[in-house]
Amino acid sequence: MPNALGGGSAFAQEASAQEKGPKKDQRKALGALEENPFPADFVWGASTSSYQIEGAVDEDGRGKSIWDTFSHTPGLVKNDDTGDVACDHYHRWVEDVEWLARGGFNAYRFSTAWPRILPAGAGAIEHRGLDFYDRLVDGLITRGITPWLCLYHWDLPQALQDQGGWLKRDIADKFADYALIVARRLGDRVKHWAMFNEPNIHALFGYGMGGHAPGLKGLANMLAASHHQNLAQGRALAALRAERADLRLGTVVNISPVRPASDRAEDHRAVERFDAFWNGAFLDPLFKGSYPTALGAEIAPLIIGDDLKAIQQPIDFFGVNYYAPAWVAAAPQSLFGAWFGPAPAGTRFTDIAWPIDAGGLAEALNRLRDQYGNPETYVTENGACYNDKLAADGIVHDDDRTAYLRDHIAASRRALADGVKLKGYFAWSLLDNFEWAEGYSRRFGLIHVDFVSQKRTPKASFDFLADTIKRRG
Repeated sequence: MPNALGGGSAFAQEASAQEKGPKKDQRKALGALEENPFPADFVWGASTSSYQIEGAVDEDGRGKSIWDTFSHTPGLVKNDDTGDVACDHYHRWVEDVEWLARGGFNAYRFSTAWPRILPAGAGAIEHRGLDFYDRLVDGLITRGITPWLCLYHWDLPQALQDQGGWLKRDIADKFADYALIVARRLGDRVKHWAMFNEPNIHALFGYGMGGHAPGLKGLANMLAASHHQNLAQGRALAALRAERADLRLGTVVNISPVRPASDRAEDHRAVERFDAFWNGAFLDPLFKGSYPTALGAEIAPLIIGDDLKAIQQPIDFFGVNYYAPAWVAAAPQSLFGAWFGPAPAGTRFTDIAWPIDAGGLAEALNRLRDQYGNPETYVTENGACYNDKLAADGIVHDDDRTAYLRDHIAASRRALADGVKLKGYFAWSLLDNFEWAEGYSRRFGLIHVDFVSQKRTPKASFDFLADTIKRRG
């Protein structure tokens, strides 16, 4: 998930002044849900990622990732926090899986850590890493929870970054090899496989803006990382499909509807440019076999031979991560000439200064219906950052997060009613965790984590979602 959505200061300046949404709107949304229940086979899940929760970075032969390097570089992560321990999920996974079961979730999306399985990125396999995911998968299945595995959630082995990482074409084949290794161990039980999580965010903030690992900057770097992730995705999809015919294969992209920040003509032009880099550069090659016209000339030198044919692979499902729309303005000095502008007056914000607009989720889903063939779709991340605390009564009263989830679930139901092939909803995140460059200063979890004692406490939002699943599952 991104931790820079909204452009920081442009939204942050307004965030503190906004009022919270009225409870009347919450009751209205709940009523709409009651009148239009989800299908009985709808998937209800929660999502996490390896570096954000696992910890145990030096155990059982795990190699270093780019986030180990980045977080240990002074000044790059708030409070110099690292993921060395995180939620200690590597040792506490049984408790975490039990929470999924208690909440009635029937699916869990997690990511495997490439450096835990291939410490050098390629070559020798660390079987103790695969053993961990073996235990996790079996623990999920035993409790009636379907495992959804994501192969890459930003923690590239540092050894591969030292060789160029996503800037080099040869990483596409290395990723496909890694995918096969994991599938040969877990594919007999894991049937849902996402190739990537948010390659657009990884390319933009890790390789273009420098605020995420590996901390590189420049448009050329961002474009190379974008194209090579697309190519790696295509190669992995083809390899896994050839390996096992019974796998359901897909990928996950963060989609943000893009809107002009003003009526100025230049801001309207900026919308096409921003949308091409954020959304289109990852949607169009997969579904249409081409890049958006707005960036075609700049990315063209990276395309060699039948790259676009290799990228345009059939998928069984598509995952949408949604947090907020983007209001953009012309910004000639920015990375690609368009960047976040001010949101409309009256917009509400989460505590990380991201604007709240549940309608944007329905808009993103309807775009897939109208422009990309209406694929089988799952909301694979959706949630809100509120820096809630454990109250004296032992409860985390996160009413704002509950309202956010309620409104976005209602928006999902509207999209379903509009003909979107929406099959499931995964909340972000099961646990408070290491929130990338924000360290432990931001909380998205349904379950509160005391990062000193590692005590887990379900929040009110967890109870709300558990009740939602019970009534509609």
